[in-house]
Amino acid sequence: MNDDLLRDTERFLHEQIPLTLAMGVKLESYDGSQLVVTAPLEPNHNHLGTAFGGSLSALTTLTGYAMLWLQLGDHHAHIVIRESTLRYKRPVRGTLCAVCMRPDDAALAAFKTTFQSTGKAHLKLQVQVIHADQICVMFEGDFVALR
Repeated sequence: MNDDLLRDTERFLHEQIPLTLAMGVKLESYDGSQLVVTAPLEPNHNHLGTAFGGSLSALTTLTGYAMLWLQLGDHHAHIVIRESTLRYKRPVRGTLCAVCMRPDDAALAAFKTTFQSTGKAHLKLQVQVIHADQICVMFEGDFVALR
């Protein structure tokens, strides 16, 4: 993946969604199959010194948003979250690291076809927060793109 595209996307998020800058969100990598987005623990911790649930929720939502943004390639589209579920399985005691797998080709093709013909389409994405090689948070979100 073009590193310039990742930096441009990160800059867009920081400009349009100020919380991302305050959280220290960084688009680490995208290899064509998975997007990795991180944030440091320091501005995102709770009273126990572990990652704050709200920061984890925001990071997983942003990771899905960024994945859809990269797949859509239409910078005039608006992306919103319609519905999400989140399961907190264990505490995150270090850097927040969210991973979103690229949707399968069939789901992505159907999404793009609907978006092109109607100007509106939705896609379910899954994001996991990984720490110390363990899944700590599981997120599923239904994202909508609008022209």
